[in-house]
Amino acid sequence: MRDPYKILGVKRDAAADEIKAAWRNMAKAVHPDHNRDDPTAAARFAEIGRAYETLKDPRKRSLFDNAVRMAEAKKQEQTIMQQRQAAREAAVRAKAAQANAERVMEELARAAQKAAADSSRQQADSGEAAEEMVERIFGARAAAGGQAQSRAQQARYQQAPQQQAQGQTQAEADKRPDGDGAESDMKGDGEPGDTATNGGANLSLPLSILTSLVRRFTGAKDAAAEKAPDEVATATVTIDDVLKGGWVTASLPEGREIGFALPAGTTDGHEVRLKGQGFKLPGMQRGDAVIAIRIAPDPRFTVDGFDLHAVLPLSIENAVLGTEADINGPNGPLNVTVPAWSGSDKTIRIAGQGLPQEEGGRGDLVVELRIMLWEKPDDKVTDLMRSMREGLFL
Repeated sequence: MRDPYKILGVKRDAAADEIKAAWRNMAKAVHPDHNRDDPTAAARFAEIGRAYETLKDPRKRSLFDNAVRMAEAKKQEQTIMQQRQAAREAAVRAKAAQANAERVMEELARAAQKAAADSSRQQADSGEAAEEMVERIFGARAAAGGQAQSRAQQARYQQAPQQQAQGQTQAEADKRPDGDGAESDMKGDGEPGDTATNGGANLSLPLSILTSLVRRFTGAKDAAAEKAPDEVATATVTIDDVLKGGWVTASLPEGREIGFALPAGTTDGHEVRLKGQGFKLPGMQRGDAVIAIRIAPDPRFTVDGFDLHAVLPLSIENAVLGTEADINGPNGPLNVTVPAWSGSDKTIRIAGQGLPQEEGGRGDLVVELRIMLWEKPDDKVTDLMRSMREGLFL
């Protein structure tokens, strides 16, 4: 069975009289005798009757309300458990990424020590050892880069004797740029520089790709840059809180209380995101707190977006002849002019009396007219209605 409150179009805290009036109006509107061309009229009429049977009985209504509350609590509990599971999984990923980064740093430290020990060898031997080391740690792509650098250095050594044979001075040879944009590494007597200097040039390759290697092992980004999951909670506020932009508090799933001011543009179902106020996990950026706003039922108004709806009861004579009436607005009493011949489907819209909107301004107050009968039957009205129904106009 569907929600009987939604079927009858009443709030969950509606009084018995309001439920009965809603049932009567809907039953008349969908009665099969008045909707002979509608094949679904009988089914809808029966559904309205079942809804009224549920809500008019206090015991049945209480059982239904308890079942709804239990279902909502179970759903919220499942949501909290899912959030906690996501937080645990994120913590495991962060720990694994940190372990990978530490392993990479250990490999680099061992590689640097080995390269320093081999720096006393000849340039060719040290170059080959560095290429093997880079290929073992970083892969063939990095080794290829090291080989290209070694070939460029050998070309520079071969160019220096040719420059001397052509009569160039040693100073010109030192200042002349070579093929890859670097200055010559020759000494004043035409001999190659110290082996330690050339070995240091070879060590620059693994150090230059340290950042990209760490990111590759940690999933293309640093583990510390990963954000913890958001922490979701619900805050129930009143219409007055929204109108005033008041300060409210919400209880987070972990048991912590958090306070914030309601921003303009808040309505039922709106979410407020508080940066850096969510889950806090080691090695990760702190998540956000996302607060879902629920507006508590109000005896004066119902909320529809940024509009407020209020009900104005009318007697039959005022609905037919029109009248002036007072109604409680969000900021105090308001005077409403009811036009003559106004039925229960008539609404009066008062601009700027609703909830504050984010871009400025406010929603409207929508006054719904509802024709009510007198508490006691009136013989004259009864005779008039009978004559109108039976066609006996006096």
